[in-house]
Amino acid sequence: MVHQYKLNGYNIVLDTCSGSVHVMDDVAYDITALCKEKTAEEIKEYIIEKYKSENICEKDVDDCLEDIKTLETAGKLFTPDTYENMAFDFKKRNSVIKALCLHVAHTCNLNCEYCFASQGKYHGERALMSLETGKRALDFLVENSGTRRNLEVDFFGGEPLMNWDVVKKLVAYAREIEKIHGKNFRFTLTTNGILIDDDVIDFCNKEMSNVVLSLDGRKEVHDRFRKDYKGCGSYDVIVPKFQELVRRRGGKNYYMRGTFTHYNTDFTKDLLSMADLGFTELSMEPVVCSPEDASALTESDLPVLFEQYEILAKEMIRRKKEGKGFTFYHYMLDLKHGPCIYKRISGCGSGTEYMAVTPSGDLYPCHQFVGDKKYLLGNIYDGVTNTEIQNEFKLCNAYAREECSDCWAKLYCSGGCAANSYHASGSIKGVYKYGCELFKKRIECAVMLKVAEADGE
Repeated sequence: MVHQYKLNGYNIVLDTCSGSVHVMDDVAYDITALCKEKTAEEIKEYIIEKYKSENICEKDVDDCLEDIKTLETAGKLFTPDTYENMAFDFKKRNSVIKALCLHVAHTCNLNCEYCFASQGKYHGERALMSLETGKRALDFLVENSGTRRNLEVDFFGGEPLMNWDVVKKLVAYAREIEKIHGKNFRFTLTTNGILIDDDVIDFCNKEMSNVVLSLDGRKEVHDRFRKDYKGCGSYDVIVPKFQELVRRRGGKNYYMRGTFTHYNTDFTKDLLSMADLGFTELSMEPVVCSPEDASALTESDLPVLFEQYEILAKEMIRRKKEGKGFTFYHYMLDLKHGPCIYKRISGCGSGTEYMAVTPSGDLYPCHQFVGDKKYLLGNIYDGVTNTEIQNEFKLCNAYAREECSDCWAKLYCSGGCAANSYHASGSIKGVYKYGCELFKKRIECAVMLKVAEADGE
């Protein structure tokens, strides 16, 4: 399968199944688009007529067709999809758990209007995870990790800093048991920043492999939704704290993670405002909320969002030339190596390799399913008991959705987010069409950035 598009002056041809990227002149680009639909004679007639002012002759077209044939023979163009048979029955897979999202706090000190987690409560009661429950969760992870050495734990909420003492004690416990079991824990903390102080900064910069810092961009945009319970915006409180944490982090991983809504479809300005504050590792996600919500993205927003992604990519090229480059999470693409084909087929591993743990120890496929009893997998004491639901997640892959069969992006999105599919269609094997369109545009921009990099831009 081949996907062709034009962006930032480049004619790009992406061979989906091989991952090969070709940059072509106008003539070769048009011939590539025609060579599977028309005969050589029909192509010659069309191309010679279209480019008669450029004196294109039959030999030029023949040479181009031969080049295309050579690329096809080499498996770099029009490569057949040989991966469908590899999307085997995942029920036969003896998967191990490699990551947990520990919901150490089902409560929050902000009252964000668009919060998918109902202000951190996940449609339940406010709760904090006890040290004993957290320890059992870490033991559960070790017990179910098989021979895998590297294990991931994300301290999540709500706001995890509202249970900070337990977080620190759980990290200490993990450091004890990893020596006993031959494991290596890597921790991430996701925070809104309100409670960051010197102790949090020092501990995170020592123990957390990554920190995710919630900032929506410009002050007026951020403060519109991310308010405390008194109705006051949080921008002025958190930005200096984030800057100090990053300054003292010494180059270790972090992400500024924002959310854009119908009210700031010009979200590139928010990303650039973060960059202007000195942050270089940026992410910005579309809001997840009910379509009836006033902040929900609409169909009419799509063209604007497409344009924004292109503006962002071009601005990233410009700033890189000026020595002011930054990273955008959704444009991070490894064209030479990247994830193995099984990972590209199966996706994030939610419900199988990755699970969320509630303060009481219940297990869910990921944080976006927490509180939905239909997707309760079991608990950290008895393990996974709802095997029917887990088997449904095992079968959730890039080839499980009929709508994805002819999509050029399926090996980049792995079939998409199961939670988004569920909330959009009622099934984890459904399709969140709006998200698909945004994802495809991001991949187009990401590939273009790689092309520009190879071109010396």
